[in-house]
Amino acid sequence: MRRPIAVAKRHSRLLTSGVVLAAQSLLLTLAVVPATASADDTRTPARGTAHMGTGVLAHEGVQGRPVGTRVAQTEGVDVSSHQGNVAWSTLWNSGVKWAYVKATEGTSYRNPYFAQQYGGSYDAGMIRGAYHFATPDTAGGAAQADYFVDHGGGWSKDGKTLPGVLDIEYNPYGATCYGRTHSQMVSWIRAFLDRYKQRTGRHAALYTSTNWWTQCTGNYSGFGANNPLWVARYASTVGTLPAGWDFHTMWQYTSSGPTVGDHDKFNGSLDRVKALATG
Repeated sequence: MRRPIAVAKRHSRLLTSGVVLAAQSLLLTLAVVPATASADDTRTPARGTAHMGTGVLAHEGVQGRPVGTRVAQTEGVDVSSHQGNVAWSTLWNSGVKWAYVKATEGTSYRNPYFAQQYGGSYDAGMIRGAYHFATPDTAGGAAQADYFVDHGGGWSKDGKTLPGVLDIEYNPYGATCYGRTHSQMVSWIRAFLDRYKQRTGRHAALYTSTNWWTQCTGNYSGFGANNPLWVARYASTVGTLPAGWDFHTMWQYTSSGPTVGDHDKFNGSLDRVKALATG
């Protein structure tokens, strides 16, 4: 009679061990799933949160800071909702003389801090302008240009307002080139630029990085004659420029400048900044 009892006890122990192992396995599985989902959520920000250079740091990194040059350059800054209410007088006193403020993204997002940032930079004495973060996968170029002009991206010949900027760069929400072929991307950009010129009488500037431009437009060279280039590169020099431009007008050289915002250099003295504003 003892032998069957011993066998039963052994089976019971094995069953108990199996239950414990299964429970531990389930707990490990549950622990891994939320962590993976959380990481994915972090990689894909909410719509509207993109800003100039939002993908440059992640995709291209930092290779240095600008080296000294005898060529006159004028310090600038670009800001978005990430900076909130900006201490413009502090930036002015530090030597920042021009600024760009994010106005819109796509056809549904408006920077809630736009009034303080756009008006505050002007009140501090800066020459300022507005920029639009492009999302070619959500609406056409002309529609986004209209939305931009209607919500802060216009221009006036007051000597203090810079022409609007199309921020076209790495997609923070999905496929790097927004699911567009080279020709489709070029057509989208052209539609935006043409409509902006129609609405304001000014050619918009283009903000991009050489790496993104090469990858997503095939290094198209057709915009250099009319549209000023604002190149993004966190290094000691601007490096190779996108095709079609012999020189850059602005250079975003860091995403971690003093006080707030990304910091930039205008390729010329303050009178050249004023000339771009005047048109």
